[in-house]
Amino acid sequence: MKTRWPLHILKFTAFAVLGVAVFGFVVMALWNALIPALFSGPEIGFWQAAGLLVLSHILLRGWSPCRSAYGWRQDRWRKKFEEKLASLSPEEREKLKEEWRNRCSPFWREHGDEH
Repeated sequence: MKTRWPLHILKFTAFAVLGVAVFGFVVMALWNALIPALFSGPEIGFWQAAGLLVLSHILLRGWSPCRSAYGWRQDRWRKKFEEKLASLSPEEREKLKEEWRNRCSPFWREHGDEH
């Protein structure tokens, strides 16, 4: 079986460049149609629009590539964890709970079992 990873990288790069170009032009068009008329603001060019996209991504989604606090990855992890908990016996669940109490001991000492 041949590996086609160079082709996959090329496709990904092409789609990424195309996506940035399309979204950059959309942001530029919306900005130039709305901001100068509504707020007497300046018109912007393509690179300023692309910069706004990057800035909004950083401010709204953060730096993390895995986005552990958001999105489908957390949902997938939660689903796997709930499945694992459902398959445990009551004794095993209690053992797991005790393990987490030991790992997070300052929290458990302050808040007890209600969390």
